[in-house]
Amino acid sequence: MSANDRIETRVIHAGVGPRIDGALVTPIFQSATYEMQSQADYHDIRYLRLNNTPSHLALHRKLAALEVGEAALVTGSGMAAISAALLTVLGAGGHLIAQSCLYGGTMDILTREFAGLGLSYTLIDATDPSQWRDALRPNTRAIYVESLTNPTLEIADFEAVVAFAREQKLVSLIDSTFASPVNFRPIEHGFDLVLHSCTKYLNGHSDITAGAVIGSADLVEDVRKKLNLLGGTLDPHACFLLERGMKTLALRVKQQNESALAVARLLEGHPAVAQVHYPGLQSHPGHGRASRLFDGYGGMIAFELHGGRAAAERCIARLRLPVHAVSLGGVESLITMPSLSVHGGLTAEERATAGINDGLLRLSIGIEAKEDLLMDFQQALA
Repeated sequence: MSANDRIETRVIHAGVGPRIDGALVTPIFQSATYEMQSQADYHDIRYLRLNNTPSHLALHRKLAALEVGEAALVTGSGMAAISAALLTVLGAGGHLIAQSCLYGGTMDILTREFAGLGLSYTLIDATDPSQWRDALRPNTRAIYVESLTNPTLEIADFEAVVAFAREQKLVSLIDSTFASPVNFRPIEHGFDLVLHSCTKYLNGHSDITAGAVIGSADLVEDVRKKLNLLGGTLDPHACFLLERGMKTLALRVKQQNESALAVARLLEGHPAVAQVHYPGLQSHPGHGRASRLFDGYGGMIAFELHGGRAAAERCIARLRLPVHAVSLGGVESLITMPSLSVHGGLTAEERATAGINDGLLRLSIGIEAKEDLLMDFQQALA
């Protein structure tokens, strides 16, 4: 395939190696170990935990092609990708500058685990570069943001993040799970490492957990060696399911983009709704940046109802199509209250600082008919 092929073509053909007996689909290599060949070191041994089996390598090639990176690494979960990447770039005693509102699991690592590992962090408003220099320490080694924050959908000043990282010789990391490479490819804008929870949009079918790290060949190899020792590998059957799911990524995300914008507009105009967080709306503070940098506004919406938590619980109970469940990015619409689920590990004060109130709802739009989703929300909010 050509490097100039569009992403709709790359999701199908990138990463496909020599076809075994002409099979169109990469088979499941259900083997933990492989015949010894010439190895330069331990990490070159063909072994399942070392993330270098044919199942892994096919995914690495495809993921690198989608994000326009030199190399990629697939992991056993999104948290495995995040933790391995952070431990690699921070090293012993490192300090991280991080966006103030992040996925609950990521925040738990920073707030609950970093101190015990001899690591430190400072949270910043990632939309305001004027304050970032105050966060620098002699041991600062990286800056970390999300493409769309979980769950409030804040959009960082990405160009300023990249420029600041280069000026200060920091590694720039971005969790781009919410955007997916269909809507935003951070490496094209100068980021060093892109992280994904492949559990979400990349797989798209709510049936595996997986993660990915994409970036320069040297950085990704360093993360792979760290992951090899931590043990967060992806099993062969999950590799198969992830590669299969990625082939429909572009189709799914485009449908989700269209439906989410329609639902967000409905919510914004409804008298029962107090606030809607969606970058496709002109009322969103990051709308201009999203319109300039993204190819689509995504399938995630956060909104608040008049009446707080009680109203939110009534809305969930009345909805017919969205399932009350955690996770996101699948073919089915999902809805949850972050204060009771993905950010339940944070204290009330930490949630308030991140802008997560008790009545906030996070909605992941699936690929159901747009018209059916609109009718469902109209009746639920009536």
